[in-house]
Amino acid sequence: MHTSFNPKSIAVLPFVNIGREENEYFSDGITEEIINALTKVRDLKVTARTSSFYYKHKNLDARLIGNELGVETLLEGSARIIHDRVRITAQLIRTDTGFHIWSENFDRDLSDIFELQDEISLLIADKIRENFGHLEVQEHLIEAPTKNIEAYKHLLQGRELRMRWNSQDVKDAIPYFEQSITLDPSYADAHFEKGWCLGMLASWGYLKKDEGLLEANRHIDIGLQLNPNSAMGHYVKGTISFWGYWNYKDAFEHLQLSLEINPNSSEVRDAMADGFSALGKIDEALANNEIALRINPLSANLYFTKGNMIYFKRNYKDSVVLFDKALSINPFFPLALEMKAAALLLDRNADVLSSFIENTPQLERPNTYRAIYDLMHNANVFNISKKEVEKEFQEASIVSLRAWDLYYQVYSGNHEIALDTLNVRIKERSGQLFNFRNDPFLEPLRTYRKYKEIEDSVFQALDLQGIVLETKSPVASSPLDNSQIEHYSEAIELLMNEKKLYIDPELSLKQLAAHVGLHANKLSWLLNNHFGNNFNDFINRFRIMEFQKMAIDPANKNLTLLGLAYDSGFNSKTVFNTFFKKETGMTPKQWVKQNTT
Repeated sequence: MHTSFNPKSIAVLPFVNIGREENEYFSDGITEEIINALTKVRDLKVTARTSSFYYKHKNLDARLIGNELGVETLLEGSARIIHDRVRITAQLIRTDTGFHIWSENFDRDLSDIFELQDEISLLIADKIRENFGHLEVQEHLIEAPTKNIEAYKHLLQGRELRMRWNSQDVKDAIPYFEQSITLDPSYADAHFEKGWCLGMLASWGYLKKDEGLLEANRHIDIGLQLNPNSAMGHYVKGTISFWGYWNYKDAFEHLQLSLEINPNSSEVRDAMADGFSALGKIDEALANNEIALRINPLSANLYFTKGNMIYFKRNYKDSVVLFDKALSINPFFPLALEMKAAALLLDRNADVLSSFIENTPQLERPNTYRAIYDLMHNANVFNISKKEVEKEFQEASIVSLRAWDLYYQVYSGNHEIALDTLNVRIKERSGQLFNFRNDPFLEPLRTYRKYKEIEDSVFQALDLQGIVLETKSPVASSPLDNSQIEHYSEAIELLMNEKKLYIDPELSLKQLAAHVGLHANKLSWLLNNHFGNNFNDFINRFRIMEFQKMAIDPANKNLTLLGLAYDSGFNSKTVFNTFFKKETGMTPKQWVKQNTT
């Protein structure tokens, strides 16, 4: 896979847990917090958690990972908890060369974990803009969500389970969030996490629906009272409004708010895609899915969503390719398995369907698929009896992810029974049927007035007016007027030519900003938009000129070229040679030879 590159881009790989195995959740939590923090920096492409965690326990070359994810930088690190201390190492790596841009070790009290995560995130953002171009970086990227470290630990343990995306683990996550809330009732994220788990379980029939949704919304609303500007909070509220109630207006309002706070969320884009598809707006759904895939290119769920959209366009062969892509990332993805079976069935591909069923023992309703195939296509390929289908449903131990019993009634010709079943489940807002408007299995029912009444009951009174269905990028205005640009440009040139600040190999954008008397964000903008360089290129050009002056000075003929490079402000042989060749088209040795003979 090759993904297009954005120079201001990063993937944060899972921090390696050094020490006790039971602390794995903590190193994963640190990774996720840094990912979430960096997504707040506008114009910085940050690979989503799912794609970053694909590389957990995989020792691969940075250049390979960079190519697969389409990022210019990787953050690697490790974390170790020793009693009440935490030790973190982190290094930022260029994916084109494998060169380490920055590395540092941190040793802090565990109680300072949020300040440390904020410090690391800010350092990374600074290094990326110094090397790759202008970014507006906030003063802080992480605010401490709780003062209770034990509450934070419980939340991380619950989140680690919740992120496995299956019903049992989601159920098992809830007690951790409850413990977190007990330790700190004002911990908004713990309320959001518990609310999401309860809401999704209730929406899909794993809990009593009304009770589950009521308790879910109680926690989500508490969380939003505690933190009304939480991107996660609005995402969770919108998601539960959609799945639990099919309240599209409320769902889009909250998802839009979440995107305004954090435009770089693939989860929100995926939720938007589900919302659009439920409304029959498949092209809009695909547009949001494409944005999400750029952020999260190794997400099985996003390939599944894309496969769904193509399936709804009745392009079953291409949808199978996408379901297979999802299954290549996560072979045990139940919905992708179900949808692949549905697509093969609809595509009238009996041999491939038969082979798929035989080789996939985890499929929920194999005899039902076979029976529907024969009924739908008026065939005698599988010859499954009604008794076999009924027995399969009676013996099922799990909630059906798709409405196979309804489909069986449709193609058995029991249309009145099928319409009654559909009506009941639509009133219940069953997760199986949120896309019923697009569902090709329901085609024979669409000629009935009762079907039209069912559809109208959901969509006729729908009012999405006033809801902005796409985020608009703010128009960037110049932070400096013309006289300020002239003034600060002259000040920078003076500092470079007379004070020779570039001789300091540790000179940073923030240090230069302090010398100039300008905020680092404004200096970054000025260097990139007026001088046409990122900070590193701007400084290294002065270092190259200094080297060239020194190299042709006869007084320095006994000094090595590398020594002269270090005296000019470079602190890396690789950086010096690479940048010199880029600027002059020659190696330093070739240039010196040409200019001293």
